[in-house]
Amino acid sequence: MTDAVNAPADISALSFEEALAQLERIVAELESGQAPLERSIDIYERGAALKAHCEKKLEAARLKVEKIVLGQGGAVSAEAAEFN
Repeated sequence: MTDAVNAPADISALSFEEALAQLERIVAELESGQAPLERSIDIYERGAALKAHCEKKLEAARLKVEKIVLGQGGAVSAEAAEFN
């Protein structure tokens, strides 16, 4: 599980799927109860940052879906939301 903590520190560069996968590994390690206290604190902190990043990505996706509108003649169009 060292890859989650040793992964690039720039969480904002991760896709939703990458961040979620790291978060799932962190949760599994914390639930196992096998990590030493210091490591648990470190990965918990990263997990909190990954959770916030995932929530931001999901909100951007929700906004994009809300912008989908029916155009003239029944054509569907969408305005892209920013995913930053």
